Amino acid sequence: MDIPVFILAGLLVHCVFLVSIFDIYFSSPLVHGMTPQQTSLPPPAKRLVLFVADGLRADSLYELDSNGTARASVLENNGSWGISHTRVPTESRPGHVALIAGFYEDVSAVAKGWKENPVEFDSVFNESKYTWSWGSPDILPMFAKGATGDHVYTFCYAAESEDFGAEDAAKLDMWVFDHVKSFFNSSRNNQTLFSALNEEKVVLFLHLLGIDTNGHAHRPNSREYQENIKQVDEGVKEIASLIDNFYGNDGKTAFILTSDHGMTDWGSHGAGHPSETLTPLIVWGAGVNYPQKVTTQFFEDNFLKEWKLENLKRLDVNQADIAPLMASLIGVPFPLNSVGTLPLEYLNTSALFKAESMFTNAVQILEQFKVKMSQKKETTLSILFTPFKIPVIQDLATNVLSLHIGQSAGFLLVCILGIEILVFSFFYRSALTVGLLVFAGWPVITQLWIQAKVLYSLIWTLLCVLLAIFPLMPVVGREPNIPLVIAAGLLTILISFFSLASLCKSENKYRDNEDLKVYFYQIFSVALSTYVVGSTHNSLKIKQGLPVMNQIISWMTLALLLLSPTFLFERLFSILLSLMSTYLLLSTGYEALFPLALFGLMFVWINMEQEALQHYGLSLKPKLAVFNFTCTMDITQFRQLHLDDVRRSFFFVFFIVTAFFGTGNIASINSFDPASVYCFLTVFSPFMMGGLLLLKVAIPFVLVSCAFEAVQVTTQLSSKRYITCCISALHFFFLVKDYGSWLDIGTSISHYVLVMSLTIFMMVMNGLAQLLTTRRLGLPRRNKHHSM
Repeated sequence: MDIPVFILAGLLVHCVFLVSIFDIYFSSPLVHGMTPQQTSLPPPAKRLVLFVADGLRADSLYELDSNGTARASVLENNGSWGISHTRVPTESRPGHVALIAGFYEDVSAVAKGWKENPVEFDSVFNESKYTWSWGSPDILPMFAKGATGDHVYTFCYAAESEDFGAEDAAKLDMWVFDHVKSFFNSSRNNQTLFSALNEEKVVLFLHLLGIDTNGHAHRPNSREYQENIKQVDEGVKEIASLIDNFYGNDGKTAFILTSDHGMTDWGSHGAGHPSETLTPLIVWGAGVNYPQKVTTQFFEDNFLKEWKLENLKRLDVNQADIAPLMASLIGVPFPLNSVGTLPLEYLNTSALFKAESMFTNAVQILEQFKVKMSQKKETTLSILFTPFKIPVIQDLATNVLSLHIGQSAGFLLVCILGIEILVFSFFYRSALTVGLLVFAGWPVITQLWIQAKVLYSLIWTLLCVLLAIFPLMPVVGREPNIPLVIAAGLLTILISFFSLASLCKSENKYRDNEDLKVYFYQIFSVALSTYVVGSTHNSLKIKQGLPVMNQIISWMTLALLLLSPTFLFERLFSILLSLMSTYLLLSTGYEALFPLALFGLMFVWINMEQEALQHYGLSLKPKLAVFNFTCTMDITQFRQLHLDDVRRSFFFVFFIVTAFFGTGNIASINSFDPASVYCFLTVFSPFMMGGLLLLKVAIPFVLVSCAFEAVQVTTQLSSKRYITCCISALHFFFLVKDYGSWLDIGTSISHYVLVMSLTIFMMVMNGLAQLLTTRRLGLPRRNKHHSM
């Protein structure tokens, strides 16, 4: 197979996988076509009144006020109570969708700006005979426009009334209470309205935004927020009394008081802090249990004691459970897309009614599964849509048990631990330290030190331990340490001279001694870079700016690649010197030592892999001293994969991740120190600085990729190294979240995109490594004249 075609095909496949998460996780999961489900028994209530106090925290309502009395006057004498646990994002729209429609708003709605109805869904309001609602223009219209027919009516104040700078936002709630009173008073003179109000399956919805607005403007601990709660409590009590009187105290009205979300102490919401996710729930009236006295209750929190409610039974629910509760109380079908579970303990009905309601709830959820399965079956090839069979697990178990139990268990355990270390490294850089310390014991664990040179084994262990220090170093908040950068440059020069001396002594009939001049140029470049770093930062320190000559030298160091011969170690050594010159100029501290330690480990790795070939009985060991990258490799000679090749693949992926996270990464803007580009420019230029930052991040990648290219061609290992990274990507695929706070969702997406991009990037780096190791630019040479 042609290598470029293979790379292009791999890029295409991984791009498809990368885009797939947005189709899988961030397209609407809602399905349509279900059959409405409702109980056949008569409901306990004819009508339901829903009070939603926007932004009301559970503790703010339940705790005692300064006088030692409860803020919720309806709590102790009227009904059941508990905490409604919301999901993040704790915003008004998803909170109301969960309350009224019974499902947690999917993130696909965000992509459409959370417009009134970006996706169609059913709700308790839609299933009611009539619904009248009062409150904010941001919330009410979406439930009216999403309803079938013309039976959901809204009464909203002007959007301009939602003013965070107003003296007291409680006027928004007063507007709602006043209009509800006016509505019932006017119905006595309107026979059509009066008749509609006396129908069954009626819902009255009062959206009270004042508490949320006061919380944002003045914080939840403010006098305005606390006073607004008292006003809402009084208003709820007054409206409940008015409605009971209107219906002649027929005992057929159910009341629910709750909130869409809470609020932090600093007046925000959206994330998952308990102050945002714990909201009050008080239910009373027709079909609802009376306050239940208890002697003991067991909850992990201490709220009962703080609120002096130890003797009243607390009934917690998930926010989406409130929708089936409302549907059950007034006898309407459960919302078609609801995922809520009916909280039976709130109901004061017969056991038969509870049982049938619970069964109906289960059937309603099952209907969604059936429709989803049917749709999936219709859009999937029949040969691919088959039920999962349990004879599959048995076959897998048979294959595993056919191996030696110790070997199979050990191999699987090592594979799992290795992948998990890679995954954890995306969250905790210190996981790389653990992995490198384990790598340090590789020659001893596998007894490879017996086969390989003891010196190589010792150097391998030492460099693994040295490299393990870098992930523990701080990424941000560190002061520049230019002497350490200079020390790294001097150490590079010292190592270069030793290496050059070794090359001069080696016997390689194919080497042109004039090629050694290239190394002197590159060593001189490293020396210049070391000088420029110290000189530039000293000049800046004394406020003399960036010297022009230093700037010219810095940019010239980027042009010394591809000049060396293509023998394995000579080319790799040349690549290190060229890239080290640039990396020194972009360093401000300990990270200057990182490429040196990383490449040293790569150098030893190449030699260790040659010894491993013989250790595991593979007779493919070439002479590395004379191996040339330009030698054509017959792809048909690539051998079958060995279990040791899985380790090679894992080593490569692990070193790539180490190269990315070892000293910080481009994903963290905070880790970028502007001082790192001062040798190139000091005038603010975001694109130029960004390009230099990318170059700095890419240099360790190049070193690892070129080293693995050497491992690949010398061990005749075909390109199977992506398997490890793909398994890691699969792990992150299942960690992608379409729920939670924006931080949680964004982090999960970025991790998946990062690891998938890493896989694609590795393919690109493979092509770059081939270019850097096999191509050469010739230098002008003097023509030799021979006398006749």
